Amino acid sequence: MFAYPYSQLFKLDRVRPAMVADGLAELQIRWPNVPVVFCETRQLAEEYTYRFLAAANAWAITEHAAMQRISPIRVDIAHLDQAPAAPTPSTAEVRAWARSTGLPVPDRGRLRPEIWAAWYDTNSSNRT
Repeated sequence: MFAYPYSQLFKLDRVRPAMVADGLAELQIRWPNVPVVFCETRQLAEEYTYRFLAAANAWAITEHAAMQRISPIRVDIAHLDQAPAAPTPSTAEVRAWARSTGLPVPDRGRLRPEIWAAWYDTNSSNRT
């Protein structure tokens, strides 16, 4: 993870930029399962890392093949099928969605039930 824009690699003055870019390419070939991600700021890098690790954790907990591979004991797969449902969105997320679709919503406070219903109607077709 680099909290550094990729384009800035080609502006280095102490090291040949091509050497750094070639080294990164070689690392990706040698270890293709290790993601190399460039983020513009440290805050974006931390945000990406948080989301990446959360997704990896969710996958490891619910993926049958992963549980069989990483568990020291045989895992009863029937329990994995009872994984919790996806969390509901925050009020801020639904408010932003409503504004992007042109629905009137207040700046603060609770959202009207019809806003939540519209969000669920729109997003229920996207679920698998």
